[in-house]
Amino acid sequence: MDYPEHYELIFQTTGAADDVVVVHLTARSGAGGYPVYEDETGIVRAEISERGEVRMQASGGHQAPRVPLLARPLSHGTGPRAD
Repeated sequence: MDYPEHYELIFQTTGAADDVVVVHLTARSGAGGYPVYEDETGIVRAEISERGEVRMQASGGHQAPRVPLLARPLSHGTGPRAD
């Protein structure tokens, strides 16, 4: 299966704007057998299915990762958007 290289994970915040984190495809697979994506820091990690279902993964102790409102794939061959 051909998976997108990047996703935008959109999290709801208490402020006016939502929080958007760009994650990129890694060589790892998660417990469900789908690819794992992570941000540049390696802190935000998510297993994302071909249907866009997201399973967040803790990258360190004492984390309680929130589930994003939306996982939006970025076009093939394009990197993160420069907003």
